[in-house]
Amino acid sequence: MPTPWETFERYKQRGLDARRAGQYESARTYFLEAARVMLDLSKQATTEDLRTARRDTAQKLYELANEKPNPARSSAQKNSEPQKEGDDGGRDFQVVDRPTTRFTDIAGLDDVKEEIRLKMVYPFRHPDLAERFGIRGGGGVLLYGPPGTGKTMLARATAGELDAAFYRVSAADVLSKWVGEAEQNVQKLFEAASAQERSVIFIDEIESLVPARRDDGSSVMQRVVPQILQGMEGFEKRASSVLFLGATNVPWQLDPAVLRPGRFGEKIYVPLPDAPARRRLLELYLETRPLAEDIDLDELTRRLEGYSGADIKHLCDRAALIPFLQAAAGVAASVITRDIIGQTLAATQPSVSPEMIGRFEQWAQTN
Repeated sequence: MPTPWETFERYKQRGLDARRAGQYESARTYFLEAARVMLDLSKQATTEDLRTARRDTAQKLYELANEKPNPARSSAQKNSEPQKEGDDGGRDFQVVDRPTTRFTDIAGLDDVKEEIRLKMVYPFRHPDLAERFGIRGGGGVLLYGPPGTGKTMLARATAGELDAAFYRVSAADVLSKWVGEAEQNVQKLFEAASAQERSVIFIDEIESLVPARRDDGSSVMQRVVPQILQGMEGFEKRASSVLFLGATNVPWQLDPAVLRPGRFGEKIYVPLPDAPARRRLLELYLETRPLAEDIDLDELTRRLEGYSGADIKHLCDRAALIPFLQAAAGVAASVITRDIIGQTLAATQPSVSPEMIGRFEQWAQTN
């Protein structure tokens, strides 16, 4: 389960993204939620100065939420104004990101990584063999599963394995309040990716960009969703070096058309970490921190069954906070002890419920 600070940062960032894309109603909702969380945090402040600072932050977010868009910027004015690079209601897709992350940097998920290799990496590393056996690279792969399991890092590692340009996009990067501009953003994205020798387009929270159209009343969505799907099929037919990865925590909210062959027909479930992965995550998050000799990582690994990678990171961060505050107060030999870990674990519930896991299993059986 995310901490209040993580929840605040997520709402604030989504508000900023939506505002940049001209989605002012969505931005207002996110800013109000961020303000609400910050007010709750102000009640937990230990000093009056900190309480005042948090209340001021909440007030600024409320003002931002209620700020009216500039009515002077009409569509006619927009077309007549000289545009700056990237000032087109979306992101400048000419900026190229080439990740250095590799699969070896990711703890566990060996079966998932091998599936991605088979579907996306090997055909490009061995093009002659792929042609001989009639295996075509490219196309789309959907990564789905509980939150906090490393889907974004897997996508970056895929691009890293291929030495490919990486385009991480969200609905805020593409959608726009201006008629026709969302379609232009999609076209610009595809053109930028095609200009690279090899590229990976990663659509994060893909359900926000290609939701089930029967559940969405947006006229923009009615135009953009078909364009994205048709564009993907175009790359597939040309055997292009553009690869598509999508990630979602709610695959049942996707437009069924996106799951057809040639689009995101390949689906890979990204599960909660198994025991070796949990052990490796604990080593990664604790190895640079002062630990007492009574900490048993094997025991802790067993107790963390059902926790996501994000949950484990949160647990380690929270456990380190107690001795940090003690050390800051002048207490000698402050380290993370077994008791501190136990207290933190008792107060930290897994963010993924068995019911959620069951829903993923049910969805996989019907798709």
